[in-house]
Order: sequence, then structure tokens, then C-alpha cells
Amino acid sequence: MIPLADDNPTRSTPVITYIFIASCAAIFLWQLSLGPNVKVAIYALGVIPASLLQGALLPQELRWVSPEMTVITSMFLHGGFMHLIGNMLYLWVFGDNIEDILGKPAFIFFYLLCGIVAALSQALPDPSSTIPMIGASGAISGVLGAYMVFFPKRSVRVAIPLGFFLQVLRLPAFVVLIFWFVLQLINSSVSGSDSGVAFGAHIGGFLAGVILAPMMAVLLRKKRN
Repeated sequence: MIPLADDNPTRSTPVITYIFIASCAAIFLWQLSLGPNVKVAIYALGVIPASLLQGALLPQELRWVSPEMTVITSMFLHGGFMHLIGNMLYLWVFGDNIEDILGKPAFIFFYLLCGIVAALSQALPDPSSTIPMIGASGAISGVLGAYMVFFPKRSVRVAIPLGFFLQVLRLPAFVVLIFWFVLQLINSSVSGSDSGVAFGAHIGGFLAGVILAPMMAVLLRKKRN
């Protein structure tokens, strides 16, 4: 299922969502400008579990930021055009409403925290891995989890590829997002560690969103009252 739009208007302009999308796009253009040297940036700014969790030292030319900081910098890098477009499409469709319900400062905190949890969910099962992990998928998975909690019955327009054709349907958000989550579980169980996709981060980020978003909403409501 490819999400196209949702029937869920917001009360305010989702400025932070737009900033995240613009930042990822701008950084991807910077990556393209590096040519063959883009691998250096990926190793320097991506999450490398062996470096983050076991203190493995990178060559001096790759120590752009601390290992701890890579859990943030990695969220703004992408491995290719389709990787970027897919992530930004999901953020565009679902991010505005979560920003709307949490408020802008809390949404920034929520997004980054989900991304951190997602990175650890991928890194902890294989702490000696030297494969860099990049992408906004984990943080956006948290947004999807939050959307399922807050807006399960909102209608989402999705495109379903059928050979050379696309069938467009309107489905409840919980159907779309549960289908997405189950797909991550299946892919995680059948894919090897060298699949190139951080399914563990997707699962961890989604569960973080399901748990953290309602907690934050309650705390924010109490603070406002």
C-alpha cells in the first residue's frame, strides 16, 4: 500500500514536518554532490553499532561527530532517491496531524526520541555490526505508531499496485498501519542481517510511537491545564 493522503485536516500549518522534509531533501542533495565520497559521509554520520555500543574506534577521517551524535545525524541521511521519497511521503501524509496534536516543540522531541529508540532497536541485537545505519525510517515509524493511536478510524487514500495498474482505495488508518507493521514483522523474520533494510528500527520506532505519543499527550494536557 502506498499512502497518498488522509482525510484529517489540521488546525495549524505543520511547520516542523515541512522543516524535517526540507532538511532531509537538502542533505540528500548534499550527499549527491559528494559523488564517490558519499560513502565517507555515510560511515561518518551513520549509526555504526560497534562504534556506538562497543567503543570501536573509527579511522580519524571518519570521526566527524561522536558515536552518540550519530543517532541524530543518521536520521537525515538516505541511501537513495527511492529511500528518501518513500520516507518523506509517509512523513508528509501522517506527520502533520501528530505535530498538530502534540504541538511543535513536543513533536520535535517525540520525532527524535522515536528515531533514537529505533536506532537502538536495530543496533542492540547485533552490537558488533560495522554496517552504518541511516535514514528517517525509524523516526517516521514512530509517527505512524502515534497516528494509529490517535486517529485509527480516519480515512487514508492508498494506491495498491496491481501489475501495471494502481488501484486507489480509501481505508481506515488502522488497517493501513497494521498492514504496514505486520509487513515489517514478516520482513524482519525472513530477511538476513545483510538485507540492507533496518526492519528492527521500523518495528522499534513504531512501538515507541504507540507508547510515547499518548503519554506525552497526557503530560502536555496536564501542563496546559
